[in-house]
Amino acid sequence: MTAHPFAMFDTAIGACGVVWGAQGIVGVQLPMSNADKTRLRLRQRYGDLDDVAPPAPVRHAIDGMIDLLDGRPIDLADVALDLSEVPDFHREVYAIARTIAPGKTLTYGDIAKRLGGVELSRDVGQALGRNPCPIVVPCHRVLAAGGKPGGFSANGGVATKLKMLEIEGALVNHTPSLFD
Repeated sequence: MTAHPFAMFDTAIGACGVVWGAQGIVGVQLPMSNADKTRLRLRQRYGDLDDVAPPAPVRHAIDGMIDLLDGRPIDLADVALDLSEVPDFHREVYAIARTIAPGKTLTYGDIAKRLGGVELSRDVGQALGRNPCPIVVPCHRVLAAGGKPGGFSANGGVATKLKMLEIEGALVNHTPSLFD
């Protein structure tokens, strides 16, 4: 088995990593507590990694992610993704999520209705929880009912989601609870 090409890059929220293949980006890792842990998490997901200089399309994606996390309203819809290993339903969810502009949000129910019915809301949430390409597929822009933040599986959980939304200028109905 060959090593997957990958690169690490620094953002306003920490060191992120990206893995790509011939068809596009296959994975983005949001920051762990340090760059070594971010790299380790990528190895757990993708196996052997080959740290190489990213080709132009991946460099474009990295620059866009850095700019977005610096507060510039960058649209990453043109970034090529290779989601061939992702179930069809998840790809449909991700396609809708990619239409959400920086600073805007949809709810799990909004996406579920577009896919056939609000009863799919939990399935939408599960698909977003398995999003292999956060930032490019902006799962952080999908909220629970009433504009509440809902869950977020990345390191830092909801606090990371809220930080990303704050950077983008999105309004979130967040009342801290004992569980935040």
